[in-house]
Amino acid sequence: MGNVTVVDTHEALTGIIGEVGDGAIRKDIGRIDPHARTLIENSPFVLLATSAPDGTCDVSPRGDPAGSVLVLDEKTLVIADRPGNHRVDSFRNIVDNPHVGLLFLVPGMNETLRVNGSAQLVSDGPFFDDLIVKNKRPQLAVVVTVNELYLHCAKAFMRSSLWKPETWPDRKSLPSAGRIFKDQLNIAADADAVDADLTARSIAGQY
Repeated sequence: MGNVTVVDTHEALTGIIGEVGDGAIRKDIGRIDPHARTLIENSPFVLLATSAPDGTCDVSPRGDPAGSVLVLDEKTLVIADRPGNHRVDSFRNIVDNPHVGLLFLVPGMNETLRVNGSAQLVSDGPFFDDLIVKNKRPQLAVVVTVNELYLHCAKAFMRSSLWKPETWPDRKSLPSAGRIFKDQLNIAADADAVDADLTARSIAGQY
């Protein structure tokens, strides 16, 4: 990596970045107000960050039709689990360490909603019927108690032009999931066959 200067104290970090402004501190309202509720209810995609007791971290994408994340009250929200690969890294972490971070995205909106709090993994509750999508009731859900909540500014999305299709790479110029798995896992089948199998299983196993 060559010669690098490591920043390993809060004082050194503050010396480079400067003190946090009052507005950045005050924007954490610590609850789900009507504006936050509107954003959550219009978000079809949320990132769930967890960590194990040893500090090992995981970030998992969660996607559902907008409105699927339930807001029970100003301190509580619920995210349904949907069928996946059974690794359940996030859930193992939550069982051992309840601290979680959430990042809600709304298509076309450059600002994001950040939520930090504590989570419980539950297998039943009075709200489970409200988590049904396409007639499928989830086996598990994550109940999050909100400790911190604030709107994150638009700069990252402005810099990345994430919502501008004209900046996106040509999908054909990138390897397909089938090609990636074939090469990484030394799969004997050709990439097209792997892609076809992945697509079929993804469609059939969404819910």
